[in-house]
Amino acid sequence: MKINDSIKQPVDLTANKLGDNAGKKAGKATSGASASSADSVTLSTLSSQMKSLEAKVASSEVFDAEKVDAIKSAISSGQFKVDSEKVADGLIASVRDLLNTQKP
Repeated sequence: MKINDSIKQPVDLTANKLGDNAGKKAGKATSGASASSADSVTLSTLSSQMKSLEAKVASSEVFDAEKVDAIKSAISSGQFKVDSEKVADGLIASVRDLLNTQKP
């Protein structure tokens, strides 16, 4: 069947046809083995390591709450000063990193 033919002709997607096709595909995928409700899945060691890393990240704080509070109070009292040199250096470093990652 060509792709163009499928666009011109209506496709019958009734429950019976889907059920028949799903059964045929499942039979091919299992090579004759019968599916049971006791099927199990085994994950690789890499997935287990990733899960433990996710748990560590979730349990640790991503930022220093005391430092954030200090900055908030400095901003509200008008004492917070922006170091434009640090900001410029950070922007330049970010642009360099972006340019280096885009090179083939």
